[in-house]
Amino acid sequence: MDYLIEGFFGAFTLLLQGHAETYDAVFTTIKVSSLSILISTIIGLPLGFLLSYYNFPGKKHIRAVVDTLLSLPTVVVGLLVYAFITNKGPLGSFNLLFNTSGIVAGQVILILPLVVSLSATGIDGLDARLKSTLISLGANPRRILLSTLYEARFAAMTAAAAAYGRAISEVGISMMIGGNIKWHTRTITTAIALETGKGEFAMGIALGIVLLMISFTVNWTLSFFKKRGYDGK
Repeated sequence: MDYLIEGFFGAFTLLLQGHAETYDAVFTTIKVSSLSILISTIIGLPLGFLLSYYNFPGKKHIRAVVDTLLSLPTVVVGLLVYAFITNKGPLGSFNLLFNTSGIVAGQVILILPLVVSLSATGIDGLDARLKSTLISLGANPRRILLSTLYEARFAAMTAAAAAYGRAISEVGISMMIGGNIKWHTRTITTAIALETGKGEFAMGIALGIVLLMISFTVNWTLSFFKKRGYDGK
């Protein structure tokens, strides 16, 4: 048990001293994950609205596919993205491989179904009279979209928080697409895997603590805004 105690002591020492390598992995993770969730919500929320709000041929099948993609393994996403952005792939000229932009692209593919599915489910739970009320008031499609998403804002926030948690905790995409390059594409999860394999438990624990803190912060923020929103009603 001594190595665990030493590991936790060393972890807090690294964090308090501002260890450059540790914080570089943290900042890289926050950068790529935040950009991924921004792109995913901009695309996913309108798609979730369309999937819930309108009826069209094949809707049930599309919904089933989206729900199935919620459990898409990260290594499979990494493999598919790698095949497209490698030098021999159709997108090789964009130089996304071993770059943070490539990680963002992979994470967007990974978490987009989560945003679409959870936002659609949230809109499904809205009062059925909302749609007829908006139409009777003469709202245009843009106003209907914005008003519906506002009413489903807590579901949208939950979708974004869940997607962010999946993005910051994934390993396969960051490892395969980013290459775990020090000072460039190394993220918290890939650094933990590397440092633990090297026997550097202190840095692994330090990064694990930061990852938990980020997760708790995201969930606490979500709970705070939900409570504030419900209290304000």
